[in-house]
Amino acid sequence: MDLSVQDAEYELLAARPIVVSAAFEGSEEIAEARALVRDFLTSVQAVHGLPVSGRAMGMVQLAVSELVTNARKYAPGPCLLTLEIEDGAVQVSVWDSSTALPLVLPADPARVGQHGLEIVMALCRTFTIQREPVGKRVSVSIVLADDPCGDVAGRQAV
Repeated sequence: MDLSVQDAEYELLAARPIVVSAAFEGSEEIAEARALVRDFLTSVQAVHGLPVSGRAMGMVQLAVSELVTNARKYAPGPCLLTLEIEDGAVQVSVWDSSTALPLVLPADPARVGQHGLEIVMALCRTFTIQREPVGKRVSVSIVLADDPCGDVAGRQAV
């Protein structure tokens, strides 16, 4: 085989996105969503050689747990979780069938419960909610590796 053809085939493989998706229908599957994150990020590190800090691993699992919990709690039917690697971060997307947008409540240490989105927003670099033709999609981006300059992964103080 011609070396240039091999290089072109490698570039096609390298250009493919690193992505995984799964549907979840029951609240008991939230642990499965966290396991999917762990398996996916372990593979990203082992197979693709991308650094994933232990801190990032925990942050992504926590964010997924909160987002899937909200989708299962407030929307009928299944939810769809997608994880994709892009620009040194994992893009987490959770779709559900409800058209009601989640409310991000102001911080209140006296409030019991309903801190999930507060937690997610503290962990992520970006946070978006968009309406879909059916339902909505909540997406976050979490940096995979701690910054070698000393800044830890996640949202930086401005």
